[in-house]
Amino acid sequence: MAAANRAAAVSHIGKIRSNNQDSGYAGRDLFVVADGMGGHAGGDVASAIAVTRIREADREYETASEAEFALQSALIAANSLLAETVFEHPELTGMGTTVSALIRVGDRIALAHIGDSRIYLYRDGELKQVSTDHTFVQRLVDSGRITEEEAMVHPRRSVLMRVLGDVDASPEIDTWILETQPGDRWLICSDGLSGVVKNDDLKNALAAKEGPKQVADKLLKQSLDAGAPDNVTAVILDIADVSRGEVLKEPLTVGSAAAPLQFGEPKPAARASRLPTLRLHPIRPATGPTHFEPQSEDYLDELIEEDERRARRRRLTWMIGLAAVVVAIVLAVLFGYQWTQSRFFVGESPAGKVAIFQGVQQNLGPIVLSHVYEESDVTVKSLPAYDKQLVQGTINADDLAAAQAIVDQLSDAVKK
Repeated sequence: MAAANRAAAVSHIGKIRSNNQDSGYAGRDLFVVADGMGGHAGGDVASAIAVTRIREADREYETASEAEFALQSALIAANSLLAETVFEHPELTGMGTTVSALIRVGDRIALAHIGDSRIYLYRDGELKQVSTDHTFVQRLVDSGRITEEEAMVHPRRSVLMRVLGDVDASPEIDTWILETQPGDRWLICSDGLSGVVKNDDLKNALAAKEGPKQVADKLLKQSLDAGAPDNVTAVILDIADVSRGEVLKEPLTVGSAAAPLQFGEPKPAARASRLPTLRLHPIRPATGPTHFEPQSEDYLDELIEEDERRARRRRLTWMIGLAAVVVAIVLAVLFGYQWTQSRFFVGESPAGKVAIFQGVQQNLGPIVLSHVYEESDVTVKSLPAYDKQLVQGTINADDLAAAQAIVDQLSDAVKK
């Protein structure tokens, strides 16, 4: 085994949620983040149960494959505990949790993941997300239906397709093994961090020549500064880089798993009639911003069709709105032009004669808003100096009759 791990874990309730439903663990070689769901009734219980069970896997392993199997087994065991807890406490029906975890075995990392918490690797100036979100919008991205940018603002971006809970006795858990090397920095976090802090800011924070605790605190502050609408949990692991921080001397548990579980006693009837196998309950949407939906192909097709209908409605709304704006502009131009053509003034025609103009003196760029309505026989040059100056500067008239009266006066001035 290489040098001892340097790690840190932080968790915060955020600025909007009423309780912390996240749990985190930084141990000897095991590092975990769980983000509970199910609203106030059970999200914190779910993540705490999961992390408490999974951290039992924090021990030495001969190979990374052995650690990978232990992680998968721990997550499945946690899933069974959640189902049993719901059976004894029906008020917790619908609770579940995401889990992202890794175990270091020498220069290899065994990983396990379910849900939308994330695992990142920062190496040689590059940040890479190594886990895949088990969300509805990620399915849309993978199928090419929407872009990564569209996924960030999609109305169903918080809908989970896979979680640990009382829904599936054998949940599909992603497990794999990666190589690691001195200088690597691993980040496991809940979506309260990754959904708020931009990738460039994550990268810059992880690039800092500071210990994992300082970096974790910095990321937490960035999330809080951005409003922290959800709980925020981050676990950072540095691989054998002696320039970064102190060795974590004791395992550290944060979030809801750091406090004793608090929920009611099992109902006697439930204890007496416990079934030997798991009892699955229909899931109910969480009261928080993240919830779970069943991952059946029919249901996915239904969601996709619903989103396509929503997209068509948005396009139709935009088209109607745009058409209304265009019509309003055209009508404004028409009414405006008609108003200008009700105005008259006296000025000098291109031929140098006194003329009555219909319209207004101002132009809109290349658009001329006046034209010669009637040209007299009086030349501007023949006018007295003062009248000449007035005509060249144009003389406003209230209407056509007033303009004709002004021309008559100018004509009389020339005759005199």
